[in-house]
Amino acid sequence: MNRRTIGSEYEKKAAQFLQQRGCVIVEMNYRTKRAEIDIIFLDGDTLVFGEIKYRKNLCYGMPLEAVDEKKARRIYQGARQYIYERQIEEMPMRFDCIGICGNEWTWEKDVFEWING
Repeated sequence: MNRRTIGSEYEKKAAQFLQQRGCVIVEMNYRTKRAEIDIIFLDGDTLVFGEIKYRKNLCYGMPLEAVDEKKARRIYQGARQYIYERQIEEMPMRFDCIGICGNEWTWEKDVFEWING
């Protein structure tokens, strides 16, 4: 399997993981010219922009270590575009990362709260 196919497979698994925890999937693979958001979902009344990272093993580090400041800013810019396009106002929002390493899952919430735009 190539990387894109594997990534797509784990994005679907992440959607199931979130749904099992009561989240509602709004959109998958939202794209702009400069950004892609892997998953957008509702966690209660909070709109969440999510990044999904998979690693087969730890040879290349923990999955969430792959989300650097540059990647975070792109996700943030994509989220701003999404909010603008859909005219979303006054709704709680956050940025989460879901890391998958083998059979181990990590869901980190509010990971980009430090971004000012």
